[in-house]
Amino acid sequence: MKLTFATGNSGKLREASEILGEGFELVSLADVGITEDIPETGTTLRANSIQKAQYLYNKIGCDCFADDTGLEVDALGGAPGVYTARYAGEEKDFNKNMDKVLYELQRMEAEASMAASLGIKTRKVSRRARFKSVITLMIDGKIHLFEGTLEGEIAREKSGNGGFGYDPIFIADEYPGLTLADITEEQKNEISHRGKALRAMAEWLKSQNS
Repeated sequence: MKLTFATGNSGKLREASEILGEGFELVSLADVGITEDIPETGTTLRANSIQKAQYLYNKIGCDCFADDTGLEVDALGGAPGVYTARYAGEEKDFNKNMDKVLYELQRMEAEASMAASLGIKTRKVSRRARFKSVITLMIDGKIHLFEGTLEGEIAREKSGNGGFGYDPIFIADEYPGLTLADITEEQKNEISHRGKALRAMAEWLKSQNS
């Protein structure tokens, strides 16, 4: 089955191709001649995912899908959330994004430590976090939604050379002490938020054709 994926991120495209496997041919935005940024003006991951898929479908008129993924850090009140790609600015620099998350948590921990030294009771700063992915599939103009979540925590420093995005600072519960950038692509794909959503989408598509 041929599907256009609303992404210009080569890492996402490769990951999706590996997860979906045989029976699916993924086409990138560049392959269909779309070079402009797709609008993402929603206030939730679901709204952005739907907006991107509808935009793409209206442009090409073919079956397609889009995802919106967010990192939610408990201590930051769920941020970066819908602003995950632009947390440190519109340039979508993930090194700067990661640096900002690490800085904010370190600042909060330092403030908590200072308060404790003054005898002020404070809660320990939680590093719990999760990735959430929402995939919108457009088939014959109809919307189908699939979601996936990966629980974990934020590391104290960047580690690893694999993956992309925030992978170097995210430690999944399934691999304690290792960031997503430390483990193999195969290991990541087995547990990832996007992997869960993509497999749910693939299973649904196969059930429609069985």
